[in-house]
Amino acid sequence: MNGWLLAAGVVAFGVAGIHMTAGHKDVVRPLLTGDLAAEPRGALHAVWHMVTADLVLSAAALLWLSVADGTAGRALVAWFVAAHFLAYAAVFLAVTLSMGWSRPLLRLPQWILLLPVAVLAGAGAA
Repeated sequence: MNGWLLAAGVVAFGVAGIHMTAGHKDVVRPLLTGDLAAEPRGALHAVWHMVTADLVLSAAALLWLSVADGTAGRALVAWFVAAHFLAYAAVFLAVTLSMGWSRPLLRLPQWILLLPVAVLAGAGAA
C-alpha cells in the first residue's frame, strides 16, 4: 500500500465533501438565485456538478492507486492527478491574485485545499 496516495485520496474526498456542502451554500445557491440570464446560469450550474464529479472520481482514483501496487501505469495516473490538482490550485491563486483584493489569499482559499492533494499525490507517484 502507498501511504502517500492513500492520504491524497482521503484529503481529496474531504475536498469533494467541502465542495459539495460549503460550496453549494456559498456559491451555487447565490448563483441560482442571482440575476444572471438562464443560459449562463444553467451552464455554470452544470460546470459546478462536473467539478463535483471530477473531484469525487479523482479521489476514488487516488484511493484505488494506493492499493494497486505493481499495476502498470500507476505512477503516470498518480502524476496526472497531482498535476490536475496543482492546476486547479494555480487557477484559484491566479484568479484571486488578479482581483486586487486586500488579503487575496484568503478571499478564495480553495487553493489551500487543492494544493495538499497535489503534493501528496506527487509524493506517492515518485
